[in-house]
Amino acid sequence: MSIPAQFEAKQVEAKWYDYWMKNNYFRSTPDHRTPYTIVIPPPNVTGVLHMGHMLNNTIQDVLIRRARLKGFNACWVPGTDHASIATEAKVVAKLKAEGINKSDLTREEFLKHAWEWTNKYGGTILEQLKKLGASCDWERTQFTMNEELSAAVIKSFVDLYNKGLIYRGYRMVNWDPEAKTTLSDEEVIYEERQGKLYHLKYQIEGTNDFLTIATTRPETILGDSAICINPNDERYTHLRGKNAIVPIVNRVVPIIFDDYVDMEFGTGCLKVTPAHDVNDKELGERHNLEIIDIFNEDATLNDLGLHYKGKDRFVVREEISEELKTIGALEKVENHLNNVGTSERTKAVIEPRLSDQWFLKMDELVKPAIKAVLETEEIKLYPNRFNNTYRHWMENIRDWNISRQLWWGHQIPAYYYGDGKEDFVVAETKEKAVELARIKTSNTQLQASDLKQDADALDTWFSSWLWPMSVFDGIVNPENKEFKYYYPTNDLVTGPDILFFWVARMIMAGYEYAGEKPFSNVYLTGIVRDAQRRKMSKSLGNSPDPLDLIEKFGADGVRCGLLLSASAGNDILFDEELCNQGKAFTNKIWNAFRLIKGWEVSETIPQPEASKAAVAWYEAKLQKTLVEIEDYFEKYRISDALMAIYKLVWDDFCSWFLEMIKPGYQQPIDAVTFKAAIELLEANLKLLHPYMPFLTEEIWQHITERSTEDALIIAKYPELTSYNEELIADFDYAAEVISGIRTIRKDKNISFKETVNLKVLNKDNKPTTFDAVIIKLGNIADLEYVSEQVSGALSYRVNSNEYFIPISGSVNVEEEITKLEEELKYLKGFLKSVQGKLSNEKFVNGAPEQVIANERKKEADALSKIATIEQSIAGLR
Repeated sequence: MSIPAQFEAKQVEAKWYDYWMKNNYFRSTPDHRTPYTIVIPPPNVTGVLHMGHMLNNTIQDVLIRRARLKGFNACWVPGTDHASIATEAKVVAKLKAEGINKSDLTREEFLKHAWEWTNKYGGTILEQLKKLGASCDWERTQFTMNEELSAAVIKSFVDLYNKGLIYRGYRMVNWDPEAKTTLSDEEVIYEERQGKLYHLKYQIEGTNDFLTIATTRPETILGDSAICINPNDERYTHLRGKNAIVPIVNRVVPIIFDDYVDMEFGTGCLKVTPAHDVNDKELGERHNLEIIDIFNEDATLNDLGLHYKGKDRFVVREEISEELKTIGALEKVENHLNNVGTSERTKAVIEPRLSDQWFLKMDELVKPAIKAVLETEEIKLYPNRFNNTYRHWMENIRDWNISRQLWWGHQIPAYYYGDGKEDFVVAETKEKAVELARIKTSNTQLQASDLKQDADALDTWFSSWLWPMSVFDGIVNPENKEFKYYYPTNDLVTGPDILFFWVARMIMAGYEYAGEKPFSNVYLTGIVRDAQRRKMSKSLGNSPDPLDLIEKFGADGVRCGLLLSASAGNDILFDEELCNQGKAFTNKIWNAFRLIKGWEVSETIPQPEASKAAVAWYEAKLQKTLVEIEDYFEKYRISDALMAIYKLVWDDFCSWFLEMIKPGYQQPIDAVTFKAAIELLEANLKLLHPYMPFLTEEIWQHITERSTEDALIIAKYPELTSYNEELIADFDYAAEVISGIRTIRKDKNISFKETVNLKVLNKDNKPTTFDAVIIKLGNIADLEYVSEQVSGALSYRVNSNEYFIPISGSVNVEEEITKLEEELKYLKGFLKSVQGKLSNEKFVNGAPEQVIANERKKEADALSKIATIEQSIAGLR
């Protein structure tokens, strides 16, 4: 098989992905091996690949490919989430463009359109992940609305209801007026926004006196039920038992007293609107106030909005402030910084709203989840600083509002047989609901047609919190072989922004339904940001298309570039140069492989000493790096592991090892060294494969003809063995010696083709293991150990050892001495200034410890260089 001069990423990627798929290398079924399982954080079915997905799924693929190489039964389950709010919005928009309103359709008609849209566009992101090289078991692809997973959701709801953990309650909820549904507290994002504080005047009934009240929402005066004052506020004690008149609406409302009111905020008087504020609702309950809801579900004003009926709340805010001004009820308006709740999905400003909703009690469910992470550490978060975030959320948890006013999703399995709030039963099927309703009502004549199912759907997270179990049918059929084999899973890779939304809830569900953890480790990735530290997003236009990056730099280049700077939990400042660095690494490895395969091999010539030493050293260096890599993976420092491999391959293999073993021009390489070079290259490929799968498989298959059983993707990972640390240290020393020779050659214009002699004053008694390497790479004619300094030579030091290169005719001695004396003069001046600082007590006592340490290092370096130059001058004279 001929080796192309260039690595053609596009052709290689398509070829090997098809090959892997054809040979079922991604497929996993239970067997005798130890399982290693990852479930994908299911992307929204509406989604397309973005930089966050690129990072997250590359990390998962690294983990799964490495596990496969290490002999585990690696199973990576892919899938998508039905994303109720986002998908319904997409379908509604599509229908609107076709002249169809959702309100004109039945639920069944709308769901038909939703399924058509899902079937057409829903698999896009999973197909894009294949371009990245994701080695998921695609035969296991799941969707949260699939039949099995839907059955798990319904069974879970019924079970929790029967345990008394799910209840229906009339509560103040977060209402998204754009999606027209409730949201849980965690789906509300708070943003600081510049708003206004309106000071409104309320007349005291029966007097000409007024109370001034500060509010950020003047439109809600139409729903005012009372004015509230702190009972300790002496300014208003005379108003006990009085009433006030609400401007515009002219409603008479009581003045009540409650210590909830902050006397320092605004005027110390609070307007109370129980239908539109959670705290006002509590005040209303304590004081038996009327609840006056002035909003429609889309946050326009209803019939109680008087002449503002049908207008949007923000339009009314501007208009009502003008009307208040006109009637003399607006005292002043001030700028005011306010925390505004917005919908995580639609970005609409949240409206507090009273509504009958379904809730899940969290106080008991949360206990084992707190214990598992914060006490027993059965589950570990990486980095562990997120333990504090987890603790804060879990210890301040509130009941979960799990119902949504949507059609796309799992319809709540509650069936109503009457008009009362308690006239319902909860069951997995309508047939079962009829049986329960007959028992509950003692009416044996009840039919299915008499029951009406709750119109709401469940929160999307109520299905994804079961994900590690439901993908293996562990809720409906917990004794099945696959669930018992693959669960609990091993690692979860996700973003810290859904640590509570998803991760914490999966932990709760795992202990509730399986009695054990859903996974052992949670790797929390950083957020991909641009150079200005802005989160990448389509709306900002600062996010490159991942597929364009793959086209430009190759999948391996993009994967490698991303992960070189992706330490756990830390944000990535993305720059295309990272991908360019990955592509350069790809080319470096490809060219190194072509170099090796281009050598003529001789079975007869003996192995040179330099090559023998090189092989022994690189084998030791490889083993040392393996130990480092294992340690990094144990700590989930996946970026550091890649950097260790990068340095090993680029610096040690390509830059040193290949140069040490390279045969002379048009000369063959001995067979022993060539065989070792191939074996070490193959070991490198195994280490690199999880990060750069396409390049490594291509080189692996080019090295020799392989059967399908010998593909790199299922090869055996290098085993850890003992290694000689001293050998590595000795080479590091030899590398400094070689660098010194090269520096002198470069500085003194001594051709690298010209041989020189090297004399060594071996004060450190260093071993001669790498002398053959020094001779080869330094182009040394003769290496001699001497007992005293050599005159008439250029010299340098490595530690205490001194190295001398006798002057050849190409070096002008007088010019060299003059240059050295100039350098010596500069260094002595520099040393004097550094020592001046260090002798200054005020500086030493006042400067930070690191600054002092830096100055002392400068002093030591200068002294060492001065000694070397003085020695060189003496030698030249």
